[in-house]
Amino acid sequence: MPFAVTYGGRLVGQLTVANILWGSACSATIGYWVDRAVAGRGVMPTAVALATDHCFGAVGLHRIEINIRPENTASLRVVEKLGFRDEGIRLRLLHINGAWADHRSYALTAGEVPDGLLARWQAAQAGAP
Repeated sequence: MPFAVTYGGRLVGQLTVANILWGSACSATIGYWVDRAVAGRGVMPTAVALATDHCFGAVGLHRIEINIRPENTASLRVVEKLGFRDEGIRLRLLHINGAWADHRSYALTAGEVPDGLLARWQAAQAGAP
């Protein structure tokens, strides 16, 4: 499921829900990128929260996983802000730029955000407990 991410009326990124598994897994992975010009403004955490809520609600998935290269500190901040659980390093997970790259794996299940991830993210931004 590809999603365009817009901000101020222009395209600033993209988010994809991929590797959707049904049956006993009911899970998927999320990957994303965002224009550096809008990084740090909460655009991607909001997009990830919206996509996660869509997957848990309308789609009926149980688990979302996000895998990030350890040196990608900006993407690591996205999952940390949203409260995804760090599940450790996955060695040589994806082939990127001609080499197999390690990734840090983060996950969240529907039961961990019964009121929705977007609601939790918005409450955190507002300073609520």
